[in-house]
Parts: sequence; structure tokens; C-alpha cells
Amino acid sequence: MGKIGLTGGAGFVGTNLAKALQSEGYEIVVVDDFSTGLRSNLDGIDCETREVSIVDESELERAFKGCSHIYHLAARGSVPRSIKNPKATFEVNVNGTLNVLEVARKIGAQVAFSSSSSVYGSNLDLPKNEKMWMSPLTPYAASKLAGESLIQSYSSSYQVPAISYRFFNIFGPWQRPDHDYAAVIPKWIWKLLQSEEIEIFGDGEHSRDFTYIDTVVDILIRGMKEEISHPSPVNLALGSRITLNQVVSILKKDFPNLKVKYLTERNGDVRSSQNDPTLLRNLFPDIKSINFEDAITSTIEWYRQHGAAISNGPRVLD
Repeated sequence: MGKIGLTGGAGFVGTNLAKALQSEGYEIVVVDDFSTGLRSNLDGIDCETREVSIVDESELERAFKGCSHIYHLAARGSVPRSIKNPKATFEVNVNGTLNVLEVARKIGAQVAFSSSSSVYGSNLDLPKNEKMWMSPLTPYAASKLAGESLIQSYSSSYQVPAISYRFFNIFGPWQRPDHDYAAVIPKWIWKLLQSEEIEIFGDGEHSRDFTYIDTVVDILIRGMKEEISHPSPVNLALGSRITLNQVVSILKKDFPNLKVKYLTERNGDVRSSQNDPTLLRNLFPDIKSINFEDAITSTIEWYRQHGAAISNGPRVLD
């Protein structure tokens, strides 16, 4: 088996991916600065761990020497966080991606980059496909679009084999629920387990193409095994369109006393998001779709059993 590098390997997607790679016998190198990822997430995973920021190119190169593939998952996440501190977002998400690509070019590694559906921004057409125009509304979205451009330019200029996946609202086990910028599903589940009220910014009719983490991990590993590169980004979602109010209705089955507080809509929030999975299914024709309600049930059960282990991580304030 080959040697695989992961940036952000102690985060949500990275932890799930590392566990799956280990189960298949791969040698794993995890790079993480642990600003949001948790060291405890890597307990029980046989991997080399480097406390390194992706803004440090020389340390990245030392860490990933001998890797045939790099999953670039590290990022300074969250739309509101990027609005608060855009320079820090670009330093990590753009310059950090440039560093990863420079390392990949030097060592001959294939790169899989985690981008975001937020790049579509003010383009309101649904469902989204990869040929649509993009108009980022926030520094976070702009930083991800810049990362995609870097991926494409290194593929064209230096023949670095690479693919960008645009993630659409991934959820599932190991996703931190405990800070101001946490994603909506883990945050809500964790609050409900503590018998707390949940909050919705807006009227609750915002919709998202929620994607369960197992589907994402399956595609990421298959893309690596099959050495799939692509000249343009690939949307990674299966075409669902679920409103926040619908999520609330599903959660009420496990939390019948659920209470919701509706707040003023936030700056930068996209009203609706849905993918056209045609390209994704062309590249990965055997994708297994997981029923959304079943995925929510599994996620709730995981937080009941393990949520305390990931609910006391480093504070994310800026």
C-alpha cells in the first residue's frame, strides 16, 4: 500500500478519511496545526502525526516526503469567520493551498482539494452544475475559488495530477458541534442532547444539499485508487434539497420537545443550494446514496455515545 498525506487530518473529514484509509492498510501522514482539529480524534489511528501549519512550506515538504497522494482538507472554515477576518482566511486557504501544490510538484504526488459550493454565491440557478458561472459573496468563498484556480493552473503548467471537489454541507460523526462557527446539523444535535433551544437565522426555508460523510469518504478513496484527475472542479453532492425547517421536523422524531428560535438572517448566507450530480455520477457511477433520515438517526446516535469527546476542543473566536 502507498503512503498518503492528509492536511487537516485531525478535523471532521480528515478523521473519517484517516480511519477508512487505515482500515484498508495505507500508511498515513497527518498534518494539522490543531487550531480546530482535535488530537484525540487520531487516537487509535496508526498514523504519523505532524503539528504543522500549511502556511509552512518547508515543514510540509518534510512531512509529505514519499507520499503518492495528498488530500488537502485543511482550511480556515466558516463564512462568518471569513467576514470577520478575511486576511487570515486568505493566508491559510490560498497561500496554504499554493504551498501544498508546490510540495506535490516537487515530490510527484496527486492532489485532491476540498473546495466548497459557496463559490457559486449570487448565482441563484438550481441545481448547480460545474459549467455555471460563479460569484463568491464572502471571503471564504473567494478563497476556495482561488484554491480551485491554483489547482487547475498547477495541473496545466506543471502536470500535477489533481482534482477539486466542491463539498456541499457535509455532516456526520466527528464533526465538532461546540463552537460559534460549527455546522448547523452537529450544532443542533448537540444542543438538543443538552435540552437546549436551537436557533435558525431567517425563516427556515433556506435549503441545502446535505451529504453524509460516508458518501464523501467513499468518493475520496475511490478517486485516489482510480487516479481520477479532472480539468475542472467536481461538485460532490447527490442532488437533495432539504430546508432547515425539514431538518427540524426530522429531529422532532428524536426530540419531540424541540424548541426553535428564529433570528435575523445572517450576512453572506446563500438562500438555496442543490447540486446536479451528473458529472459526479459519470466519474463515480456506483455511488451509494444514504437516506437522509437514516443518516440523521445514525449521527444522533453517534453524538449520544461519543459527543462529549469532541465537544471541548480549542475555542474558535476569530
